[in-house]
Amino acid sequence: MTPLNRTPRAAEAAAGGSRLRKAMAVGLATGLAAVGIAFSTQMSAGAAPQGSLPSGTQLYKDPNSQVVRWVAANPGDSREPVIARRIASQPQAIWFANYTPSTVTNDVRTVTSAAAAAGQVPVLAVYEIPNRDCGGASAGGAPDLASYDAWVRSFAAGLGSGQSIIILEPDSVSLTTCLSAQAQADRFASLSRAGAAIHAAAPNAKVYLDGGHSAWNSASEQANRLRSAGILTNADGFFTNVSNFNTTANEVNYAKNVLSALGNPGNLHAVVDTSRNGNGPAGGGAWCDPSGRAIGTYPTTDTGDPAIDAYLWVKPPGEADGCAGAAGTFLPDIAYALASAGASDPTTPPTTPPTTPPTSTPPTSTPPTTPPADGTCSVSYKIASSWNGGFTADVTLRNTGSAAVNGWTLKWTFAGDQKISNAWNAKTTQSGAAVTASDLGYNASVPVGGSTGFGFQGTGSSTTVPTAFTLNGTSCSVS
Repeated sequence: MTPLNRTPRAAEAAAGGSRLRKAMAVGLATGLAAVGIAFSTQMSAGAAPQGSLPSGTQLYKDPNSQVVRWVAANPGDSREPVIARRIASQPQAIWFANYTPSTVTNDVRTVTSAAAAAGQVPVLAVYEIPNRDCGGASAGGAPDLASYDAWVRSFAAGLGSGQSIIILEPDSVSLTTCLSAQAQADRFASLSRAGAAIHAAAPNAKVYLDGGHSAWNSASEQANRLRSAGILTNADGFFTNVSNFNTTANEVNYAKNVLSALGNPGNLHAVVDTSRNGNGPAGGGAWCDPSGRAIGTYPTTDTGDPAIDAYLWVKPPGEADGCAGAAGTFLPDIAYALASAGASDPTTPPTTPPTTPPTSTPPTSTPPTTPPADGTCSVSYKIASSWNGGFTADVTLRNTGSAAVNGWTLKWTFAGDQKISNAWNAKTTQSGAAVTASDLGYNASVPVGGSTGFGFQGTGSSTTVPTAFTLNGTSCSVS
């Protein structure tokens, strides 16, 4: 769940509207004793977090994950060897997305105790903020912020004294379009309290807040939001690209721009989700189980970059986004496709990003736009998913002219009561029924015969198709 190449979290959430992340069943033995493994830099409760994840940190491999269970149950399947070597062998995040106040402490303790006994560090994704996904496909969460605060304290009570990595509330900072200014401020204050509560209960936990990703909010905007959410005092950094497909190079560059906008505080770093970004984003802005994707850099804290604490697999590869199968369900066909198209079998994880990211900050000015020479273009407008009162749409813009487009602005008029709540891979504005979508710089050029795509989440009816599409002032045909 993102300007972006955003993946709404419905993909991993439990049925009934909980978001893209379905909390993973925790069936590990409960009798394991907790073993504290201190970070090289200790933190006292309440103190500002310091340091990064030590190089060589061993991340926790959950023996009860869906992919591990599938591999164990299908030894004769032709897909099993590749899935076992390239996915099941890797540490992945364990999601806590179900509101279970009475059991969350024990559920967390089961994971952290097993990880400590194995000498490994678990990655725990917390996904319980009220009004998550702004009431969209992954709606849910705690009933209110007071309940959420209490739930987080219970969650933190299970972390213990060992190391842990906390992915705190995907999309909670980036996606706030449904919140009033006061509700947004209240959410950010609650996230700050959550970070403080986790550090107080578990001084060796590393807390990362929602940094969105490189195709969503600008670095300066994201930095302002993160500052309001307490990143300077109650977090160790932020995460990017969760459940998305943006390249590691783009995410590293974006993360450094956010850190720069925060003033480059030395105690803050980023982690990047590389679980499905081996081939970059899908064409047309497709986010829901798109074909042709690949696993990315294997999980590691040996990034070779002091600004990046880890490459993690936060979204477990092979778990459906909700189109190919029920959200959060492990599908061996998807896992096999991701694994087959991905990197070679893991040995020693790479210590540098696959591509050296640029270090300069992208220009903030809008590049000049040029229409196709003969003014021809076509637009494909597809409803990707819909529910009562809302929908997501994919828009593909094709240059059918005789000259390349350098910078694009696509305009259209909604035929009904539709309102865009958030978009990915494009910047959108709306005035009444009139919508303007423009490129984000990295996707500004559209060659002759080429195409680019973006998507958005909206409210209102999904049955009426927009009219009067224009590209840089030139009318487009609609398919």
